[in-house]
Amino acid sequence: MLRRLLVALTVAGLAVDAFVHFWLASTYDAVQGTVSQGTLFRVEALVAILAAVLLLVRPGRLTAALAALVAGGGLVALVLYRYVDVGQIGPLPDMYEPLWYAKKSWTAVAQAVAAAAAITLVVLGPTAPADVSPDASTG
Repeated sequence: MLRRLLVALTVAGLAVDAFVHFWLASTYDAVQGTVSQGTLFRVEALVAILAAVLLLVRPGRLTAALAALVAGGGLVALVLYRYVDVGQIGPLPDMYEPLWYAKKSWTAVAQAVAAAAAITLVVLGPTAPADVSPDASTG
């Protein structure tokens, strides 16, 4: 029951992450490096969807770890570029944006919830085997 709730929280957080990134992508197409920030937003959205689907189809430590990396990595990038003017790094554009707004806040909360739930799934590990009593096996 707890694992199902944690999977649901992780998937919901990744879904919000994907939705908001797709929603905002065209707004950030003008922020250019070798790759636009809009393109990076679309990639983030697709990776979040992939991680959510994999966790739904095959819940386990590996897929939970992938979900934790996607959500946690997105959250780290969001907070980093909110507070630090990193500048352009190689092909990545300068994504510094020193403000909070509703969609950014929704994404941060969703990524934090998804990352925390996914990390908890990694720590808990796979479900325990069913308790089989000797009486049950004899019929």
